[in-house]
Amino acid sequence: MVWKGIEEKFENNIKIKNMKIAQNAVVEFSYELEVDGQVVDHTTKERPLDYIHGTGSLLPKLEAHIEGMEPGDKFDVTLAPADGYGEVDPSRIIDLPKAAFEVNGEVREDLLVPGNTIPMMNSMGGVIPGVVLEVSEDSVKMDLNHQMAGKTLHFTGEVLTVREATEKELTEGLHGEFVHTCGCGGCHGHGGDCGGCEGGHCGEEHDGDCGCGCH
Repeated sequence: MVWKGIEEKFENNIKIKNMKIAQNAVVEFSYELEVDGQVVDHTTKERPLDYIHGTGSLLPKLEAHIEGMEPGDKFDVTLAPADGYGEVDPSRIIDLPKAAFEVNGEVREDLLVPGNTIPMMNSMGGVIPGVVLEVSEDSVKMDLNHQMAGKTLHFTGEVLTVREATEKELTEGLHGEFVHTCGCGGCHGHGGDCGGCEGGHCGEEHDGDCGCGCH
């Protein structure tokens, strides 16, 4: 009986190891994202990104590239802006009245510094990071384009684990992202308009905005 249990455990481990990335598979991978010759985002083997394949969590071209891979496989893929976060859209560069930045009746002048990123609320209640471009006496020019818009993305990484998702995970997501809406921002969010992880979940060592290809 002891040997039988060991054999079953061994067979299960082999099955998990050899499982390929396919629809509804839970995948963990480590990666680096390089833009303009600089590493702007990464996860590690100890703190990998995880997501459910085929649920729109990754950029489509990145997801297609790693489909069929299995644990131990490495990837190296370059995405043009059209396959990443698109080109810079001039219509998303807008002028807002300074009154839009009032907090408790006072304009937060300390936030209105060119280059500063300010979370902005859209009409759907979602949060979009906007970058301050110019500040005048009565208005503020903001860039609401994705921070990676117009950029060529170079991903390198390694697939760590692949397994089947449970029914609960398929319904709720790995971290509740299919149930709860999340704001943009850090890695533990699953934001919509952020660089980041819409459905994926990165470790605490994740540096950027989940540029991981999540969108």
